[in-house]
Formats: sequence, C-alpha cells, structure tokens
Amino acid sequence: MKRQGKGLMLLMTLLLLSLLASGLASAAPQAGSSPVQALSTSPMQNYVDAMQPGWNLGNSFDSVGLGGTSNPSGEDETAWGNPIVTQQQIQQIANQGYKSIRIPITWEHKLGTAPSYTIQPAYLNRIEQVVNWSLNEGLYVMINIHHDSWSWVNNMGNQRTQVLNQFNKIWEQVADRFKNHSNKLMFESINEPQFSSWGWYGQQEMLDTLNSSFHSIVRASGGENATRPLVLPTMHTSSEQQHLDALYNSMISLNDPNLIATVHYYGFWPFSVNIAGVTRFDEQTRADIISSFDRVHNTFTARGIPVVVGEFGLLGFDQHTGTIEQGEKLKFFEYMIYYAQLKKLTHMLWDNGQHFNRLTFQWKDQQLFDMMKASWTSRSATASTDLIFIKQGQSAADTPVTLALNEPGNQFLGLSVNGANLNPGTDYTLNSGVLTFKAGLLNNLTAGKPLGHKTVIKASFSKGASWLFNVIVYNTPSLSAASGQTSSFAIPTSFNGDQLATMEAVYPNGSNAGPQNWTSFKEFAYTFEPSYGSNQIVLKQNFFNDVNNGTVILKFHFWSGAVIQYTLNKSGNWVSGTP
Repeated sequence: MKRQGKGLMLLMTLLLLSLLASGLASAAPQAGSSPVQALSTSPMQNYVDAMQPGWNLGNSFDSVGLGGTSNPSGEDETAWGNPIVTQQQIQQIANQGYKSIRIPITWEHKLGTAPSYTIQPAYLNRIEQVVNWSLNEGLYVMINIHHDSWSWVNNMGNQRTQVLNQFNKIWEQVADRFKNHSNKLMFESINEPQFSSWGWYGQQEMLDTLNSSFHSIVRASGGENATRPLVLPTMHTSSEQQHLDALYNSMISLNDPNLIATVHYYGFWPFSVNIAGVTRFDEQTRADIISSFDRVHNTFTARGIPVVVGEFGLLGFDQHTGTIEQGEKLKFFEYMIYYAQLKKLTHMLWDNGQHFNRLTFQWKDQQLFDMMKASWTSRSATASTDLIFIKQGQSAADTPVTLALNEPGNQFLGLSVNGANLNPGTDYTLNSGVLTFKAGLLNNLTAGKPLGHKTVIKASFSKGASWLFNVIVYNTPSLSAASGQTSSFAIPTSFNGDQLATMEAVYPNGSNAGPQNWTSFKEFAYTFEPSYGSNQIVLKQNFFNDVNNGTVILKFHFWSGAVIQYTLNKSGNWVSGTP
C-alpha cells in the first residue's frame, strides 16, 4: 500500500482526544438544512447500500514506475509488486462476497503533453477491460484519479491553470469513454485531495473548484453520465467536522441527487501504527470509531446524502500486518465494520496485496477475513485477549479471560482443541462473562512442551466468527550484547516463545529519545521490529536518525508481561548495546 501523504494531521488526532472522549466532536453540524429526500426513500442511499461490502484493487493501476518482471510489456500495474490483473482475480473477489470494487488509477505517467494531455489509448483500453470484467461479475465499480493528488494536483496553488486543465482533460476523456456504461460504474473525482502550497486561494476553494469542474464535465458528456453516481471527497478524505461541513455545503450547491460523499478511515492513529503504548483495542480507539462515524452520519447520511468509506484498514499495515497484535486487530475490524454499518456507511477494504493473494486466491490471514465476513451480517464475540502464556517449568494457575458476546442472542457454545470438545466445569467455567481456563487443562496442554509451543483453543458461538486462544509455552526473553553500524544494527534475542509488544526509548535524564519524542514508546516496525526467524530485534535507521550521541535506555515490553531493559551507546554511525 504505497500510502503517499497518508496520516496527515495525525498528531492533531492526539490533540483532539479530549474532544473525542467528551463527545463534542460528534455534535451535529451547523450547515444549513438540505432539501434532499428522506433517508428511507433516497435512491442513492439504496445504491450505496447495495455496494456493501467493497474492496480496493490497491497498488495496481494506482502504482507508478516501470513494469515488473511478471509483466515485461511494461504495464505499470505490476510496478509495486502485484501481479497483472486478470479476469479470474475479479471473479474471485466477487466470489468472496464483495459487492463493489474500487479501482484506484494514477494517470500522470500515461498522459501526453499539454494542452490535450491525451491518455495513451492502450492504457485507457486496459482500464476499460478491467471495468468491464468487474461489471460482468455484477460488481459496482468506482474509478478515480488517485496518486495524481500528491504528484501534481497538490501544486494547484502555484500552477492553478495548468493543474485545472490537466485535471479537466483526464475527466473529459474518461467520461467520454465510459458514458454508455452501466450506472453501476461510478466516478470519484480525486483521491485524498491535498495541496502543498497555495496563494490567493484557500485549499478548500481549490477542492471545490476541482469537484465542481469534474461534476460539470461528467454531466455534460452525454449518455448515462447525465445521472451517473459521482463520488466527492472531503479534504484529505478526513472525517474532521470542518471538512465534512465544507463538502456538505459544496454538494448542496451542486443540487444533484446522484452524489455520494466519501471519507477514509484508518483508525485512532496511536493504535493504528502501534505507537505511544497503545497496543490494545482500548476505549480511546473505540471512541475514535464512534466519534468519526457519528460525525459522518450526522453530516451526510442522516440528511439524505449517502457515504462510502472508500478505504479502511490500519496504517501499521504499511509496514506489515503483524504490526498490530492479532487479537487486538480482530477486535478493531469487528467493531469498525459493525459501527460503519450501524451508521449506514458502506465500507471498502484497502488491499494492496497484503490481504488477498492475487495468485493463489487465498486470504493471507484467513482468521481476519472470517471475522470481517461474519461482521457483514452479524457481530462476533471477542475476548479481552487471545494470548495465554504459561511459563516453562512452572505449574499453571486458573486463568480468567473476559468474553464479550457483542450481539443480542449470541450464545457461547463451548471450547475445543483440534476438533475435540473440552469439558465445562472440568476444563473451563463461564460465569458472568468471565471464561476461566482451569489450571489442569493448561498444565495438560503445556507439560513437557518446548519453548514457543502453541496450542489453539477454539471458542465457538451461535453467531459470528469463532475466537481462537493461543496457549503458549514461554520463558523470560533474553537479549545479548551487540555492536555495529546504525544502518544495520540488531540485538541478538532469545524470544523464548514470547512476543514483542512495544519498545520505549529514553535518555538517562528521563527525556524521550528517538523520533516522535512526544512519547517514549516508539512506532512498531518503523523504528524497531522483532525478527523471530533470525532471533533478533532490529533497530532501524529511522530510529537512529533522531537519536543523540551518547547513552539511550531501551525497555522492551513483551505480551507475557515481561519488561527487559537494554542500554545503547551511540557515536555517529556506530552503536553498541548491552543488556
């Protein structure tokens, strides 16, 4: 997922946390009343409801650069590591249960020179081919202008005429090519609009100008485009109230019943990237979902303008999907999908190849997909954790875990290991929502097992997805001395079955070390990363770039509860460390 420009204004999220907690951020907007139809009778709301759920064909046609080895003809759709798009891929996405597909498209590298900015015919033909494959599968289809938003459209403040002309020429050609296609094809004006510089005009004025020009071009192009659904974004596709209000007012001024608003959602930022010690799906993270979607609903959906959450996921997935612990990740997706649907918002999963394998047609994390798919129709039960650590050589104790059934009428059916049912009363008890794993069961599952051995206990319910508990044999991790260049520094680590949750970095005087020094807890995978296969904790150049020469004290927090201290000494590009 090449997320250029993602996460803008993220620190502001933290500053607004008190507002989120108090509910002020979800107050009803002050924009004027709208003469739109009631929600229950809005054709566009019915249209957007039918799109639920949606999926993004990310890092394919939106990628920029030379073609990859899988496609020597040089099609840019392979440039960011994904295979060439095939008809079978599209069929498989429809087979998974998705009802809509968003096809992000970057156009800049396929345009001729000014003033015509002619799109290369072969590229436009290729886009049409994939659009047709998608429509033939019964999918609703969204196409857009994607990474052009940060590569040249953001220069509109300094190059207003040039940017507007180029933007208009793209949409003139796209609108003409697709004007006779089914209205299950919709156009999105631009992805994540942003402006790096501006002069006489403000940023919102520039976005309004682009959206208005896009609207006029499409509506005047004939055929189905006279009523084709058009998707308009907020600034940065943000759900901040000022941006929602600005888009609402702009859409009302267009006086068009066939418009859809769009925002993106990547969660409460500290949780989304695993920073500042927010390793769990906590109340702050839940509150961010509620306040964000309440604002969107109150501004648009409740007033007759449907909304598509055109991308959702977690920003930490830019590094890899293991940045967020599995159980905490599952709780986020379960609740986010539930609350989006409660607020009548259609959600479209961002997938840059990290989720659905486009060659084998299998999910890389089947448990995550099972949770998402179950959430389309019902809530799933979750637990306070999915990790149960039993220290090697020690007798286990009764271990309580809190269950949340989440759905009225959902019932706990029982526990099993490898298909064999466990015995209530003997192996476990359930009282007032507290599931207790009995010491005898845990001892039987772990006795004589090597470090890192994992037994999966499956909890089954009458509704939704199952929940998996991982019973892990561990011992306290140990770290060894190391030295080397900052560009390739790693700490030899015996994880002993444990899993790393987060890392703190401070100077001897107690001040925070490293990047984003408003917190001692560093960003997982961006500044440090466990390598369980090579028995190392890697400290990345991103971390050392903002570390002063001298001593730095690290604290590694593990999911078992162990905290290990480690001391670094940095001198220029050389660093050494001792436990």
